[in-house]
Amino acid sequence: MSTSILPPGAVSPEGVAKAAPMPDIMAPKKARKGFLGYLLRYPTIGIGGFLLLLMLCVAVFAPLLWTTDPTALAPALRTRAPSERFWFGTDMLGRDVYSRVLYGTRVSLSVGFGVAICASIVGLTIGLISGFVRWADSIIMRVMDGMMSIPSILLAIALMALTRGSVGNVILAITIAEIPRVSRLVRGVVLSLREQPYVDAAIACGTRTPVIIWRHILPNTLAPMTVQATYICASAMIAEAILSFIGAGTPPIIPSWGNIMAEGRALWQVKPYIVFFPAVFLSITVLAVNLLGDGLRDSLDPRLAKRV
Repeated sequence: MSTSILPPGAVSPEGVAKAAPMPDIMAPKKARKGFLGYLLRYPTIGIGGFLLLLMLCVAVFAPLLWTTDPTALAPALRTRAPSERFWFGTDMLGRDVYSRVLYGTRVSLSVGFGVAICASIVGLTIGLISGFVRWADSIIMRVMDGMMSIPSILLAIALMALTRGSVGNVILAITIAEIPRVSRLVRGVVLSLREQPYVDAAIACGTRTPVIIWRHILPNTLAPMTVQATYICASAMIAEAILSFIGAGTPPIIPSWGNIMAEGRALWQVKPYIVFFPAVFLSITVLAVNLLGDGLRDSLDPRLAKRV
């Protein structure tokens, strides 16, 4: 056994290895943990969530944001330009456009969230049954294919023509038009999940079908379904504006962004602000929901999350 002779005060390589701390290669990842780190990693979630939260605050606190009665008529003050008294001007009946736009946030968000929730629940149920129960797949999917052969907005218009205009009927009509897309998405996920070994093992053990769906299939469909729900919400708000714009949505007395733009289109060339402000609010809200959906897709998809 050989021994090395070191000069006085020198430290052996073994001592250096013991004294010097190992670099913490996981330090950057630890610094990014927490809610703030999550938002920094996925900035679209932070931007979209902030804008959507801002719109929610506008909808909830609309009576406290220096607004007046959005349905109050004042013919003597009609078509006034934006000023210190009327921030967004007045329409052809003298109603305050600022108040109508802020209260219209309630209608659009109610329709968007209502359609997203209802279409997700119904479409998820249909997709689970169609994807896992083989004998029901062909029957259910042929019905869904027939519904998808009609453009969603035309189907919503046809359904609204059979009922009277109201926010509830608008939600119902758009929900029925969105269900086939949700069920198709869930069915595709279920078809890939039911071929997994853990599902085969559960079937071999004699586990009942409802238990397999509840324990093994449903949890794995929630991530893509959550992302899809955000896009449904944005699409529903646009569809509600279109229906109201052509007179097939909410009644004109209800201040919705589609109604405001429909009433201002006759004066677009001389009073463009009547259409401009509700269009800006609609665009910002739809952009916020789409940004939130894109961020959730990146964070919930393992393949995309590794690239961030």
